[in-house]
Amino acid sequence: MTVIPRPASTIVLLDHSSRVYLTKRPKTMKFFGGFYVFPGGAVEKGDYALDFEYIKNGIRNESFDAAYYVAAARELFEEVGVLLGSTDDGSDLQLNKGTAIEYRRLLLDGEISFLQLLKQEGLHLNLDNITFFGHLVTPKEKPIRFDTRFFITQLPNGQYPNPDVNEVDEANWFSPQDALSAYQSGKISLAPPTIIALRTIMNSQNGTTLMMPDLQTAKKWFE
Repeated sequence: MTVIPRPASTIVLLDHSSRVYLTKRPKTMKFFGGFYVFPGGAVEKGDYALDFEYIKNGIRNESFDAAYYVAAARELFEEVGVLLGSTDDGSDLQLNKGTAIEYRRLLLDGEISFLQLLKQEGLHLNLDNITFFGHLVTPKEKPIRFDTRFFITQLPNGQYPNPDVNEVDEANWFSPQDALSAYQSGKISLAPPTIIALRTIMNSQNGTTLMMPDLQTAKKWFE
């Protein structure tokens, strides 16, 4: 029986040197254990509870639900502690370390939603800062499947990643080219969706459109 894919979001964090942030999943994890991945995960029920007083500037791609954007921002904060929340006056976000850790715990335990976090801190999520650049669905023959939207965002000023030790063994900044070279030399493990995303970003930095091909088109990258 074919498994129905779960809605999911993946988000690429880009620094001011055009490097991407990759995290290594613990080897004990059932899905891609030991692989380097971008932050991401399944879209949760709370991600669908939208309030456009706190989610600004509309939806840049209306072919899918805005919950995918919210899930991407939530996963980025849960996994690596980078919060894509903006103040009304545009000033840099400042959450003290203890507050951030507590919010991450509450989110991971399902005690609050990302929207509730925004409301409590008087922040809003600016969708103009989150760019959609691809959509992949896990092949039908796989036992674990996701229907995943891919996004990219810039590291906010004054923030630095702080990975969750329960979800991340180690993490590093890579240029897309260096990450692919490390994979090709056997230094790191990458799954096909991550490779496709990296190739797409690397090509866009060389002047092509930032949009991932489908799996069929991307097969030539693995030959």
